[in-house]
Amino acid sequence: MKKKSSPFCLRSYTMFCISRNAYTASNFALKKYKRMKVEKFKVLLYLKKSGLDKSGKAPIMGRITVNRTMTQFGCKLSCTPELWNPRESRLNGKSKEAVETNAKIEKLLLAINSAFDSLLERKQEFDATAVKDMFQGSMDKQMTLLKQFDRINEDLKSRIGIDRAEGTYSKYYYTRQILAGFIRERFKTEDVAFGQLYERFIWDFQDYVLDEKKQSLQSVRHYLALLKKVCRIAYKEGHSERYFFCNFKLPKQEISAPKALTREEFVKVRDVEISVRRRPSLALTRDLFLFACYTGTAYADTVSITRDNLFSDDDGNLWLKYHRKKNEYLARVKLLPEAIALLDKYKDESRETLLPVQDYRVLRANMKSLRVLAGIKTDIIYHVGRHSFASLITLEEGVPIETISRMLGHTNIQTTQIYARVTPKKLFEDMDTFIEATKDLVLVL
Repeated sequence: MKKKSSPFCLRSYTMFCISRNAYTASNFALKKYKRMKVEKFKVLLYLKKSGLDKSGKAPIMGRITVNRTMTQFGCKLSCTPELWNPRESRLNGKSKEAVETNAKIEKLLLAINSAFDSLLERKQEFDATAVKDMFQGSMDKQMTLLKQFDRINEDLKSRIGIDRAEGTYSKYYYTRQILAGFIRERFKTEDVAFGQLYERFIWDFQDYVLDEKKQSLQSVRHYLALLKKVCRIAYKEGHSERYFFCNFKLPKQEISAPKALTREEFVKVRDVEISVRRRPSLALTRDLFLFACYTGTAYADTVSITRDNLFSDDDGNLWLKYHRKKNEYLARVKLLPEAIALLDKYKDESRETLLPVQDYRVLRANMKSLRVLAGIKTDIIYHVGRHSFASLITLEEGVPIETISRMLGHTNIQTTQIYARVTPKKLFEDMDTFIEATKDLVLVL
C-alpha cells in the first residue's frame, strides 16, 4: 500500500491570523505546495509561565515548524496567564489587555504568513529558521505611518532656527499626536504599516477629528493635508508601494477676511505714549509691531533678519531681502524711512540680529496691554501688523497686487488677494479714477 503523505498543516484563523483557504481551496495551490516540498507548516504560540515579570505577566513565545525543521522565537508580548487560551493562541474576553494583545498577535501572525509566502515564491528550499529570519527582518525594517511622521519631525526639529520655524515643527508634532490617538482607538494598536492602510482611512480620520475631537473644519483640513504629504513622501522614498490618498480632496478652505488695523487704529498704536524707562518691554513690543506694519514681516522673520538681509539699489534706497521661515520663499521690500528709523533705534554691533528678540509669550501679553493703552476695542496680535502692511501701507497707496505679493513672500497671488483686502478708501479712489477716465466715453446702444 502506498503510504499517504502528510497533509499541509494549517492553524485556524485566530491562530494563524489569516485564512489559507485561498491556497487549500484549489488543486493548483495544493500542487504548488507539493512542488515546493512543503508538507507541513505550523505556527504555535504559547506562554512561558516560568518567566513571569514583576506584574505577574508571562511572555508569549512562538514556534515555527516547516516540514521537519523547527525554530522558536520571542514575540515581545506578554499577558496575564489567566486570560490565555492555549487552543486558540489568543486572550479570552474583551478587556483592554485582551483586545490590544490580540491585535498585536494578529499583526505578528500576518508578518509570519507574509514571510512564508515570500519564501514559497522563490521556489527554493527553506526551513523554519528562514521563515523566522525573514519575518523578524521585515517587522524591524517595515516603515509605519507614525514612524514616518517621527522621521520628518526629527528632521524639522534639527532645522529649527536654520530654515524652519518652530511653528512648523509644532504643527507636524500635534498632527502626529492626533493621528496616534485615532490609530489606538480604531486599530487597538500603537501604529500601522503603510501596507495596512486603506482608502477609507483618511475619511475615517476626518470623521474622528470632527465628531469625536470636536475640532474645526480648518483644523481638520490642516491635519489631512499633512497626512497626505507624509504619505506622498513615504511613496517617493519607497516605504509605501502605493501613493495613498492622492485623489482625496481636502475640505474646502474657509476664507475669512484677515484682521488689519484701520488708519485711525494704526495712528493710535503708533503715537501711544510709552515710557521706555518704565516699560521697556512694552515699548519694544510696540516697535516690533510697527516694524511689521512698515515691512510686512512675520514675527519669526522680524527677529531673525541680520545685516546680510539689507541691500542698497543703484539709487541708494535700502532694501530688505529675506527667505521666509514659513515657506523659504524670497521676500523683498524697500524700507520706508520709519522702518529704517526703528533699525537705527535698536542698532547694536554686539547683536547679530537687527532687532532684539522678545519671548513670544511676553510679546502676546504685551500686545493685549498695547491695545488697551492705545484705546483699541478689537483684539490685535502681531500678525495683524503684516495684514496692515498689505492693506494700509501698500494697497491703499496704490501699490499693485503683484508687487505686494513679492513683498510679502507669497507663493501665489491668490494668497495676497486674501491678505490685501480692498478698503473703502481704495474703492472710492478707484471709482473716482474710473469715472474720470470714462467721462468722455460715449455709449452706443
